[in-house]
Formats: sequence, C-alpha cells, structure tokens
Amino acid sequence: MSQAVETAFKGKTALITGGMGFIGSNLAIRLANLGAKVTVLDSMIPDYGGNEFNLAPVKDRVRINYCDIRDESALDYLVRGQDYVFHLAGQVCHLMSLSNPFPDIQINITGTAVLMEALRKFNPNAICVYTGTRGQYGSSVSLPVNEEAPTNPKGIYEISNLTAEKIIKVYNDVHGIRSVLLRLSNIYGPRSQMKHSRFGVCNWFVRLAMDNDAIQVYGDGSILRDFCYVDDTVEAIIKSAVTPKAYGEIFNVGSDIPVSFLELVKTIVDVAKMGSWEYAEFSAERKAQEPGDFYSDITKMREIVGWSPTTTLEQGLEKTCEYYRKNRDYYWSKAPAERALKDMPAAKEATATKV
Repeated sequence: MSQAVETAFKGKTALITGGMGFIGSNLAIRLANLGAKVTVLDSMIPDYGGNEFNLAPVKDRVRINYCDIRDESALDYLVRGQDYVFHLAGQVCHLMSLSNPFPDIQINITGTAVLMEALRKFNPNAICVYTGTRGQYGSSVSLPVNEEAPTNPKGIYEISNLTAEKIIKVYNDVHGIRSVLLRLSNIYGPRSQMKHSRFGVCNWFVRLAMDNDAIQVYGDGSILRDFCYVDDTVEAIIKSAVTPKAYGEIFNVGSDIPVSFLELVKTIVDVAKMGSWEYAEFSAERKAQEPGDFYSDITKMREIVGWSPTTTLEQGLEKTCEYYRKNRDYYWSKAPAERALKDMPAAKEATATKV
C-alpha cells in the first residue's frame, strides 16, 4: 500500500534532476509544499525549458544547484543523503535527435548512468523515479497501449529514453536501488517552455491561440492522443515514489480518455477565446514520423499505485491559459495580436486590407 502523500514527504530529502524545467518545477513546488527538503539540479541548457521563474513560489524553500547531469563529481555529492531522487533531466526534443543524436546519447544515456553509479556508490538506499516517454513504444500495435506492448521507437530520442529506463531497471534488479519507471504521455500545463514548438504540442497550441494565430490541424484532425495535465502527472510521480509495490515496475502515465487533434484545438480556441484553426497537409517528413493513434492504458497505475487523472481537458486548459495570461512575459515576448495591432497602426491598416 502507498503512504498518504500528505505526510510521506514531510522532513524527507528529495533531489530533482531537471528541476527548473516544466514537470520538474511543478514537482519541486508540490514537494516543498508537502514539507520536503528539495534540491534542484539543472544545467539550464538554452531552449530545453529550464526557467528560474518556474520556481518563484518556492524560491526560498528549495536549494538550486546549477550543474550538468553528466558531471560525475557533482552527482556523487548531490545524491548523498537524499531519500528520493526524481530523474527528469534529459534532451527532450524528438526533432533535434533526428539531426544530432549525440545530446540524447550523452545526456539521456550517459547522464543516467552517471546518476545511477552515484547512487550505487554513495546512496543505494534512495528511491529513484524516472520519467520516460510514451514514444518508447513507437507505433501502437493495439489500443489502448499497455506496458506489455512492444517497444519499437521511431527516433534516437525515444531510443535513448528506453535505454535510460533499462539502465535504471538493471540498477534496481542487480544493485537493489529501488526505482519506478514511468512512461509519460502528452503532458501540458503551466511552466512549460513556450518559445518554440519542438516539444509540448498542446502547450504550443495554447501559445498560438493566445497570440491569436491559426493552429494547423494536419490531415483530417482525427489522429488520437491522450493528454494529461501536469498536476495529475506530478501526483502520479510522487504517489509511485511511496508505493513499495511499484518499485522495479514500469507504468504508463496518461489519460484513459483519448482526444482527437481536431477536438483538442477546438477546445483550446474555445477556452482561450482567441485564435483559430485550419486544416493543413502533412509534409513528407512529418507524415513519415507520425506514429498514428496513441493513447495509454493506465490500468496498472490505477491498480498498483492508486492513481488516475482527475483534471478534465477543459479544466486543465483553463488553468493553463490563466497561468500564461498572468505570466506570459516570463515565457514568450510576443504580445497578443490585439495589443500588437493597436501599437502598430500601419500593420493594422495592412491587415484590414488583406483578403
């Protein structure tokens, strides 16, 4: 049985790799509010999503260490005395991995090995939770996809995540470092980077809507995905950490309610009360990479960990839009179309005459 998270982390120590990124920062805030002593590790590589503002609500209650997951001496020091290690650092861009595979190999694979060796040598009693990706499965053989499905990744990014997962599983099985292996689906919500579209499709669509731009829906928009709000994801992470039956196991973290891309963008435009959408043809490259329908079977997570998402898509998108309305200047600088046009009469006139 899992412990109640409301008391399980009080006075405990926790290290979060990639802790100033999207999910890592939301996790750090939740753990700090639960009374944990949180240390955040982040190398702040440009465009990877690290943002100091992400930790603003708990900036006086977390310890921040600016270092790289591949730094052996730093990891050897930082893992000491930690009750929990949440491993979220990584190269997370599928497109980058297609043109340059080495950051994935160096960060996701070598970095994971450095972390696990540090735990083996200096803190083998820590509990480790790793967040991988649903992309480790590749194209789905049957739907919904459960943890027994074959893994046939379509890119180096997904291969590197699967390799990192297997490395951690070896340290669990051979060296006794209790670990939980999570495969996250499409996560969205506050504190995600919003400067580019290379990862985080749902949040990127939110930005387009909030900039009053058109969201492109490829094909007929019928492709299915499951989208999970970040707060639900954080609960999955922390609940799995305090569930002994979860140690050594692989779990999907997603939603059991699949949503088409057309439904997603319509909901975003409706919630944001801005933006629009249009159909677009697949490029040859995008079509080759598209894995087709995918949504997670979370039965195992529900039965063993006692977790399932509680936030509806509409609720999650409302919270996401509200957060970025208040804090958009910390995430991207483009003003809403109405404000931009108001400040630029020439642009307003040109737009008014465009057909």
